[in-house]
Amino acid sequence: MITEEKMQAVVARGYGGSEVLELVTVPLPEAGPGQVRIRVEASTVNPVDLATRSGALVEGGLMAARERTGIGWDVAGVVDRLGAGVTAFAPEQRVIGLRDLLDVSLGTYAAYVVLDATAVALAQPGVAAVAAATLPLNGLTAVQALDLLDLATGDTVLVTGAAGAVGGLAVELAGRRGLRVCAQVGVADEEFTRSLGAEWIVDREASDLAADVRRLVPGGVDGVLDTAGLGIRALAAVRTRGDYVTVVGGSAPIPLRGIRVHQQWISADGAALAELAAMDLTLRVADVLPLERAAEAHDLLAAGGIRGRLVLVP
Repeated sequence: MITEEKMQAVVARGYGGSEVLELVTVPLPEAGPGQVRIRVEASTVNPVDLATRSGALVEGGLMAARERTGIGWDVAGVVDRLGAGVTAFAPEQRVIGLRDLLDVSLGTYAAYVVLDATAVALAQPGVAAVAAATLPLNGLTAVQALDLLDLATGDTVLVTGAAGAVGGLAVELAGRRGLRVCAQVGVADEEFTRSLGAEWIVDREASDLAADVRRLVPGGVDGVLDTAGLGIRALAAVRTRGDYVTVVGGSAPIPLRGIRVHQQWISADGAALAELAAMDLTLRVADVLPLERAAEAHDLLAAGGIRGRLVLVP
């Protein structure tokens, strides 16, 4: 008799607080044509996971309601099985990847995950899985948002929430593109953010963000990458006919003064992820917890004050 292989995963049963997260035993997923099955070594806890679990994405019309919802986007692990037609990877290679489908019954909070090969990249040698797992969602969000801004070398950019996981990578990547970075952070994060390449710092607690930015950059910055979802407050710091990008759904302001306003929606991109992995970027791990403590990780992230990302390991 052939026994169906099983694995453990964390899913949300309905929607609500962290109590809806449940450790379940489910059939091992199979890799279809063009797909890769990954033995998970680490999966990152991101704000979008909290929004998925709470039902906010259902309420926002971004996904359909379901009885069991998969949680987790990021993964670092080892190639376990290849689907038909996949030639870019080989078994036992260490990889990272991104699951960008919202409406699924299993996410990356699991012992194994199946992704399209086009959403996977080789991990950087020598980087621990728990650190590598923090790169896909945060790094691709930052680079895709910068691509939307389409700024030129020497242009100025304001990054809000620059001490966060996305914001910190955005500062670092912007500097590598030759942009002059103004970073909005708390006083305690100023030194770290300057080490990433920020030229100017504005205080997160200041009452008039735009005025503070314009004192440093007369006329306003050429673009804003708004990772904090400040909307109109951040838009006011942009020069006339400049550019603004938000990565927070629903926070895009009206495009006043001819400013080009963009809402960035993440998409998996294995080729871009491979480029990011080769850059030796600053990857920050706040803490590592076992998969069965996913609810605790969600509560810690919701409480705020986390620098870097919480990572789950099966």
